[in-house]
Amino acid sequence: MPFEGIVSVLKPPGMTSSDVVVDIRKIFREKRVGHTGTLDPAAAGVLPICIGRATRLFDYLVDKEKEYLAEIRFGTATDTGDAFGKITESEDCSVSADELSDVLPAFIGEQDQIPPIYSSLSVNGVKLYKLARQGQVTQPLEDRKRRISIYSLGLEKQLGKNSFLLRVRCSKGTYIRTLVGDIGQKLGLPAYMPFLLRTRSGKFGLEDSFTIAELRTLAEEGGLEKTIVPMDKAADHIPALRLTDLTARQRRLLINGAPIPFEGIPAGQAHRLYIDEEFMGLAELSGEGLHVTVWLGNEDLQHGGKTSTEE
Repeated sequence: MPFEGIVSVLKPPGMTSSDVVVDIRKIFREKRVGHTGTLDPAAAGVLPICIGRATRLFDYLVDKEKEYLAEIRFGTATDTGDAFGKITESEDCSVSADELSDVLPAFIGEQDQIPPIYSSLSVNGVKLYKLARQGQVTQPLEDRKRRISIYSLGLEKQLGKNSFLLRVRCSKGTYIRTLVGDIGQKLGLPAYMPFLLRTRSGKFGLEDSFTIAELRTLAEEGGLEKTIVPMDKAADHIPALRLTDLTARQRRLLINGAPIPFEGIPAGQAHRLYIDEEFMGLAELSGEGLHVTVWLGNEDLQHGGKTSTEE
């Protein structure tokens, strides 16, 4: 039987998010596969992957908060912001844990952030990092700035001279490399990020994640099913709407994408829709009534036929 749902992969450093998608397609033998947010090749950590019809939930899963452990090292800056770039600045310095702790609160809250030039953002259909490698882009693009939120930012421990481990909880779209560089600027020093580990993405944490090697082994043993989080469980941050006494006509209309009269839930808010305890997808209430916005029920039922001809 085909696998459908979300599997959380523990991505190693040196592997792109697209590489993970290719491996998951092969392991689960499913073409419809997509990740819920790029993780830099140099970074490691939690990368939730949608499989099958779960790819339709992308917009509802990608917006969740993220948590990272990041190393910040003062005295050096690189053009990529991490350990894989060319050194652009060096300075002898000595930063204490107290000095670092004093400036961290200034970065908590909503703020504008300009993405680094070595990023996967597209400019006229071309990835920004490709333009940077070709020398066509040499400075961060002001018009690409985005609104992000840092929910918490704390010093975990000092790793060595001028080297510290930070824990960051933030919104989607936050570039930790940029945050590290900004912290350095706040102290008047160059800084870069030698190490990044994403410890959580939405509801998925390190404890829920599997390496590619583990997934391959489980595939050989026939144990992949236990790695899959069902679609409705992955979206359990969305309120549930359970309908049990629909007429045949109401059921048919909903299944075929038409609205039905309804009240009792906030308009414009997605709900996980269950009909007679069967998960059907996501539904919203609009001025026209309750209608399914993301179908995740039986595809043959939706495309193939009506549930009844009764009016």
